[in-house]
Amino acid sequence: MSTVEIRNLRKSFGKLEVLKGIDFTVEAGQVVCVIGPSGSGKSTLLRCVNLLERPTSGRVVVDDTEITDPDVDIDAVRRRLGMVFQQFNLFPHLTVLRNVTIAQERVLRRGRAEAERIARENLERVGLGEKADAFPAQLSGGQQQRVAIARALAMNPSLMLFDEPTSALDPELVGDVLGVMRELAGDGMTMMVVTHEMNFAREVADRVVFMDQGVIVEDGPPEQVIVAPRHARTREFLSRVLHPEG
Repeated sequence: MSTVEIRNLRKSFGKLEVLKGIDFTVEAGQVVCVIGPSGSGKSTLLRCVNLLERPTSGRVVVDDTEITDPDVDIDAVRRRLGMVFQQFNLFPHLTVLRNVTIAQERVLRRGRAEAERIARENLERVGLGEKADAFPAQLSGGQQQRVAIARALAMNPSLMLFDEPTSALDPELVGDVLGVMRELAGDGMTMMVVTHEMNFAREVADRVVFMDQGVIVEDGPPEQVIVAPRHARTREFLSRVLHPEG
């Protein structure tokens, strides 16, 4: 069963065509990592999946709902999608617990007690149960990103979207965030991950998609795309990422 189905997706910003006819599916329970150079359209693809960017043309279907239908209730669709950005987007004046409860109460109409129970469960899940009463400024970047993941999980999404979730972190903080993502994958969460973390993609992804200049160049299991890529452009990109000193 497909959680995400994309057909002939195109996105232009003025005269610049960023996505050039993308065909793409994500099956329920799959972890799909999207890799490629900056400017290749990776983040735009992710943002089209929850309509943060409206496609110029093409179809995007999420959980059997065509979100590119002009009459779609996009708010209802987004309730089933968790999104984690490069920046953490936490409310600085609210505690960690309140950051994780506010959307539950306002969007899902959960009562305060239920929202707090679910928030605490998910904070424990990401290893931050003891930080519920802290404020974002009292946390490291890695901890803030894990709060952002807990906030997304608290909405009970059927699909998690990660847009380079570790790119803004100091290197020593990356491992904790990737560890949480590994656990989510192990629990069967369906995930689309735009990432530069090749080891994570190789170890965790069911499929790796390499994008360049708005098209999918290569799509397959990590042992093919990362270990033994078939396309010269994929090999060139990986050689620069994996062996930058060369």
